[in-house]
Amino acid sequence: MLLAKERQLVVDYGKKLVNLGLTKGTGGNISIFDRQQGLMAISPSGMDYFSVGPGDVAVISLSEGRQIEGNYKPSSEYAMHRIFYDRREDINAVVHTHSTYATTLATMGKGLPASNYLVALAGPDIRCAPYRSFGTEDLAEIAYEYMKDRYCVLLANHGLLAGSKNIADTFNIALIMEECCQTYYLASLAGGANILSSEEMKEMMARFKTYGQIKK
Repeated sequence: MLLAKERQLVVDYGKKLVNLGLTKGTGGNISIFDRQQGLMAISPSGMDYFSVGPGDVAVISLSEGRQIEGNYKPSSEYAMHRIFYDRREDINAVVHTHSTYATTLATMGKGLPASNYLVALAGPDIRCAPYRSFGTEDLAEIAYEYMKDRYCVLLANHGLLAGSKNIADTFNIALIMEECCQTYYLASLAGGANILSSEEMKEMMARFKTYGQIKK
């Protein structure tokens, strides 16, 4: 089976999406890219995450743009995953969520400002991309454009998209940005959020590059 490890990770992290409240039902999607083989493993379209097995995860050839393995068709958002693997060498995993507070800000057409130092995991701030219909090339293009120089973007009236070097980092960004969206929204209701300076965020972004257990 092609991409056996990656397909198992898609299954495992799909369950985490639901268990940690980042989506409900069959919403959202996950993919992992093997850059050496040029193959993407992506969650199947419209399936319960707890019924998906590794063999159900679709494998798509990036260069050919066609499915070469998997029992079911890929997520309808596969174009929004593929565009990042094609155009950004620093992204090898993508997570798309419908998490409550990120989607709330996106429904308001608002991005996430530097309201918490943890936003620096994804950028100096998080932009909100204008609305485009789900599953379209237009959505893929606008998501790519608004996520330039960042690792997360809000999708107007839709949800959140995160990408990074591996699935663990990508999922962490999606989870932490949801928390930051929550605290920013609640602070806004309580009278307004204190926004950190661009200088502080640059410092935080630099420090996060060497934060934690860095592999040599």
